[in-house]
Amino acid sequence: MSKIEIVNPATEETITTYDVMSRKQAFAAVEASHAAFLKWRETSHEERAGMLRKIAAVLRDNADALATLMTREVGKLKKDGVTEAELCAAICEYTADTGPDALADEERTWGEGNRGVVTYQPIGVIYSIQPWNFPIYQPLRVLAAAIMAGNGCVLKHAEICTGSALRLRDLCIEAGLPEDLFQVIIIDHDTSDEVIAHDKVRAVTMTGSDGAGRHIGAKAAEALKKTVLELGSNDAYLVLEDADIETAVKFSVMGRLYNNGQTCVSAKRFVVTDSNYDAFVEAYVAQMSEIGMGDPMEEDTKLGPLSSADQRDTVAGQVEDSVKAGATVLCGGEVPDRTGAYYPATVLGDVTPGMPAYDDEIFGPVASIIRAKDDEDAMRIANDSRYGLGGGIFCTDEDHALKLARLYFDTGMVRINNFGAADPAMPFGGVKDSGYGREHGGFGIREFVNAKAIFMN
Repeated sequence: MSKIEIVNPATEETITTYDVMSRKQAFAAVEASHAAFLKWRETSHEERAGMLRKIAAVLRDNADALATLMTREVGKLKKDGVTEAELCAAICEYTADTGPDALADEERTWGEGNRGVVTYQPIGVIYSIQPWNFPIYQPLRVLAAAIMAGNGCVLKHAEICTGSALRLRDLCIEAGLPEDLFQVIIIDHDTSDEVIAHDKVRAVTMTGSDGAGRHIGAKAAEALKKTVLELGSNDAYLVLEDADIETAVKFSVMGRLYNNGQTCVSAKRFVVTDSNYDAFVEAYVAQMSEIGMGDPMEEDTKLGPLSSADQRDTVAGQVEDSVKAGATVLCGGEVPDRTGAYYPATVLGDVTPGMPAYDDEIFGPVASIIRAKDDEDAMRIANDSRYGLGGGIFCTDEDHALKLARLYFDTGMVRINNFGAADPAMPFGGVKDSGYGREHGGFGIREFVNAKAIFMN
């Protein structure tokens, strides 16, 4: 039996090791979740909502310890880990508050005045495949919707945050969730493909790269399983001709460095109109140059390590390839000589198509600045991407910004004069190579239910 080793990316010290499960063990977990689902589906919406509120309370009580664990496993700033735990509690409460109405039966009329009922019923075990950048939030947002809908859930988390996955399950059980309903399996990719095909798995949801999404989506399609895929992006933030530069710089720094730059909806490409280009670049580079790297456990640290040495090397390689293709390093851009998987806040100018900084997702604190002729050209450049998760607009004319966001921004989410990662009340998801399906905002609850039509005479 093989093992996985968990390494603290800030100190390079080994934290612990875990045994990788066999196919038999993984299948047993799926079957246990299914057996628990058969009982859980009989609970009322109010009972499920009550369980989510209990989980929220337990998450808040353990926020500091959870944050410390996440910091040790993936290098997340501890203060961001506390915020993440609070977000998870808020998701549980929002789902509890809105779930019963979203899942309530609907009365219809069919034929010549006959009664019809549309009922939203659970389907079974949801297989959740999640990444490391938000070790608690990523699995919790799936779990909350699954619990509320009456489903079971089996989680395959990223290897490097296995401890966070196991701790989340322990806390859910502590809150009173039936022990077998939510399972965590520690498996390799080949076994994961077999889990997708398991007859007790009814749907698959995955967050990760577009390459992994294609593989998992194809495997699920072979088995006729519905999927929700939330994939990567290279979100563009537009600094339009009437933008307030101070506001644009403030949120552009925040948007690129949040979670050490490792967020699917990070602000990554900054498309700046010609009239604002010099002023924005000067102010933005000045602020990014002042961002120091430090211990992620310390309250005043602004930039911690990347999640692993491999991730740091990937980011460094993307920067090097962009520079070879003609990009200019305006600040940062060199791997520091220090312990830990650190990479500095970096700004690249002269970014053009054909570079990783333009075409791909750089999952680290690297900003790409692209010059646009005017607002129309900026919108064109923003949509010149295979991705379509999120994006942003800096513009003092909110009606103009809203029109662009509504009609022309080819993404699932748009922010106007602000930045943020997720909110329980708003749908989360993308288009194009950023995937399909939605979470949050009531949409996730209905992704994995059977909208069953009942015809009565």
